[in-house]
Amino acid sequence: MDDIPPVRAKTDPYIALRFPEFRSYIAMRFLFTFAYQIQAVVVGWYIYQLTKDPLSLGLIGLAEAIPSITVTLYGGYVADKSNKKTMLIKIMATMLVCSSVLAFVTSKEALSILSQTLIITIMYLMIFCIGLARGFYSPTAFATMGQIIPKEHYPNSSTWNSGAYQLGSIVGPAAGGLLYGFGGITSCFVVIISFITMSLTCIIFFIKSHPVKFIPKESIYKSLEEGIRFVFKSRMLVGALSLDMFSVFFGGAVALMPIFAHDILKVGSEGLGLLRAAPALGAVITMFIMAKYPPMNKPWKNLLLAVSGFGICIIAFGLSRNFYLSLLILFFEGAFDSVSVIIRSTILQILTPDEMRGRVSAVNSMFIGSSNEIGAFESGATARLMGTIPSVLFGGSMTLIIVFVTYLKTKKLIPLSLKQINLD
Repeated sequence: MDDIPPVRAKTDPYIALRFPEFRSYIAMRFLFTFAYQIQAVVVGWYIYQLTKDPLSLGLIGLAEAIPSITVTLYGGYVADKSNKKTMLIKIMATMLVCSSVLAFVTSKEALSILSQTLIITIMYLMIFCIGLARGFYSPTAFATMGQIIPKEHYPNSSTWNSGAYQLGSIVGPAAGGLLYGFGGITSCFVVIISFITMSLTCIIFFIKSHPVKFIPKESIYKSLEEGIRFVFKSRMLVGALSLDMFSVFFGGAVALMPIFAHDILKVGSEGLGLLRAAPALGAVITMFIMAKYPPMNKPWKNLLLAVSGFGICIIAFGLSRNFYLSLLILFFEGAFDSVSVIIRSTILQILTPDEMRGRVSAVNSMFIGSSNEIGAFESGATARLMGTIPSVLFGGSMTLIIVFVTYLKTKKLIPLSLKQINLD
């Protein structure tokens, strides 16, 4: 990298990808996300086919969110004081074991020897264990990325990191729906286990062990308090996390997609895969645009506009009865969400000191990561109480109300540029 002129480095939209270790990290991120998204689709579809209950879909999110929230702060502390590569290996190995168990209990052999109730119970238990692993994964992965990319390239690396996740979220759901429809759930888990294994291989052979920068000199409680205090002292950081958390919480229509695919749009598991892939397709195309034209000139203004667009798309999706129109709406939903993610992750990368990345990311995960699963439970519960369509319209409307309230409370942040964030 030393031979790249500074001016070119600043304007090169691919600068982060010129670091070999970051390319390996991105490959790991994509492979794992691809497998995880296939699993999310097929597990949701399988459980709904067994129960025909919208609440069962919400319980999937809750079963993953509770353990993730419970251990995330501790996971951030462990990530800061531990070897990141070793942590990632342990986390990915846990995911591999859980997916293997899910593969068994959904097989034809398990159906012949286990009751339906026991199968569903075991599936929820494995989802719970995956939630535990996720509580360690997010802060560890965030801290790892901070070690392999120079700070001046954090905005670009955040864009590509988000892009790898979104790309996996495009092909994962689509592949899951198609594999389930044409090959059955066992073929899905063969692919899932294979890709998690490849992700684990990327970590073992291509990601280096870096020196630990945080050596605890105080109790775990003091260390965790330091991370929490750091987040809450920045108005822009805590505002961005809060805005995303509540918008995702109320805008969790994705959890109800098996109902839309099966009962409303009547497009089957193949259509479900396309519905799940559409937001990610919009997100990854937006990511390529944002790599060239980053939305950080006035990040707070752009964030409010992006979340507003997200809420409008949720409402439009709830009103749509045409499959192709629904795909288009979900495409734009993903595009708006991608802008929000890029802005938030860039702010987080820039403001966070290296020795606190795990703990700060843990706070971020408590705000954002698990709000997807809790939002899924909220969507499932409201769908049972008021019906599927009204619950989606309610969620989108609440998202817009939250944006408006946030706008009223944070008008002073709207004119701030990226350079002014550090002075916030």
